[in-house]
Amino acid sequence: MKKSRSERWKLAVYFVLRVLVVLLMIRELLLAQWYNALLCLLTLVLFMVPSIVEHRLKIDLPNTMEIIILLFIFAAEILGEIGSFFIRVPHWDTMLHAINGFLMAAIGFALVDIFNRNPKFQFNLSPAFLSFVAFCFSMTVGVLWEFFEFFADRLLGFDMQKDTLVNTIISANLSDPGSSKLFVIRDISQVVISGTVNGEITDTVITGGYLDMGLYDTMYDMMVNLIGAVMFSIIGYFYIKGRSKGTMAKAFIPHVFTEDEIEENEKHGKKKKPLINLK
Repeated sequence: MKKSRSERWKLAVYFVLRVLVVLLMIRELLLAQWYNALLCLLTLVLFMVPSIVEHRLKIDLPNTMEIIILLFIFAAEILGEIGSFFIRVPHWDTMLHAINGFLMAAIGFALVDIFNRNPKFQFNLSPAFLSFVAFCFSMTVGVLWEFFEFFADRLLGFDMQKDTLVNTIISANLSDPGSSKLFVIRDISQVVISGTVNGEITDTVITGGYLDMGLYDTMYDMMVNLIGAVMFSIIGYFYIKGRSKGTMAKAFIPHVFTEDEIEENEKHGKKKKPLINLK
């Protein structure tokens, strides 16, 4: 059976990315960079997740969505972590969080839409409410990821929540005891931190402000996640309103075959199985 253009693109992207990761893992092993080699192995495992999900849940993820997921994994683990794009490329982390918000909204929308159209369930959500549920699903996943970053930093000593230089302090804690008056320091040019570095007591000078310990990074991530979630929620809303029309959402939402469609496929000798088993 001849593969569609999107199917060929998906296979090509999967093959190229997998080869690149394997070659990089061999290089990291030869250089004794065990952490990077482990990230490569993790990336190869993550590449298989879409296929595992399709097989276990008996669904067919749209090819466009699979390609974006594969590129997202490569951009986050290989380019972001091993290639240090999170530090070297401005707004790399912001871009990935926006894409994550979009994809999670698409997944949440697809799951609820599938149940919404399943005759076994006695409810019928309006397009607006379904889009709202998808938005909430995306934001929940974003919050859980920020929890993961926080505990990884605090318990495992990572630096997933990147610090931000801030040159203004507005705080009531620096005022007189018992006073609620705000204490404001602007145009901070230098901060000196006294502490132990590699076993020695050292003064570390930070210029340009003080280091915010991940709060700004977390809030920026949540805001761009929100933007991505809102974008797809709007797209999903119009998809439900005009389901028969071609929309961008079809590239991200699994199609549920009706019994008539299944019989029609079998009549013409097509072996494609229903994407969701409603029985």
